[in-house]
Amino acid sequence: MTLYNALVEPFVEFGFMRRALTACLALSIGSGPIGVLLLLRRMSLIGDAMSHAVLPGAAVGFLFAGLSLPAMGVGGLVAGLAVALLSGLVSRTTELREDASFAGFYLASLAAGVLIVSLRGSNIDLLHVLFGTILAVDAQALYVVAGIASVTLLILAVVYRPLVAECFDPGFMRVVGGRGSLYHLLFLFLVVINLVAGFQALGTLMAVGLMMLPAAAARLWATTLPVLTVVAAGIAFASGFIGLIVSYHLGVASGPAIVLVASLFYVLSIVAGRGGMVRRHLPRPHLTG
Repeated sequence: MTLYNALVEPFVEFGFMRRALTACLALSIGSGPIGVLLLLRRMSLIGDAMSHAVLPGAAVGFLFAGLSLPAMGVGGLVAGLAVALLSGLVSRTTELREDASFAGFYLASLAAGVLIVSLRGSNIDLLHVLFGTILAVDAQALYVVAGIASVTLLILAVVYRPLVAECFDPGFMRVVGGRGSLYHLLFLFLVVINLVAGFQALGTLMAVGLMMLPAAAARLWATTLPVLTVVAAGIAFASGFIGLIVSYHLGVASGPAIVLVASLFYVLSIVAGRGGMVRRHLPRPHLTG
């Protein structure tokens, strides 16, 4: 088998592979910058919690419309936004920090979502909800994913500077009246809609994979924020492409294959990246006068 046959032929011959690759591209463009901002705001684990928070809404959508990705996506969006707002409310009205309130709602959401799906669906349906079906993405779902990526880039272009300023110095934003809480809520909205887009393809348990793993890997290579964002999106797309190829040739589940490839990029970055273990332990040259 030639390299062309191995890498290109599946996408030439099969429409479902082309749609899956296009979905990976859209997810990479939208989730890459969001993952970087989550990383800079030290909210990586909150992103994981939010990915589970969409499960009850997706499960309700499943009850009414079956495995309809748009219906499950709308339900997941409503549930994710509700958890984000409730967690923010709890952290501002009690002694709990936001990460603790997210953890509480995340566990309740995960249990409720699994219970709701089990009321009507089979184990196979539950696996579809939890782990996604990127090879089954149709044109309608692809429009949703691409639309979310476009909205994300448009909003980031408008509020990029205040979002970055709040990442590095939220106190300054409060002092100058920069509406930090408003931008924080807007950012959580972007996180939720991109997790909904990821859910369309990778399921609730894997949706955060293409958001956080490429961002963490890129952090070990890039030194400036624009380059960091581009590298994260590039790693996400490369993970999607390689994961689909591996899934096609080895007959394994595509969603986990994509996330595992992203994990390999992360491990490689830990070892060989600019800020990785090898570079940090190399002897530095001594200057002589």
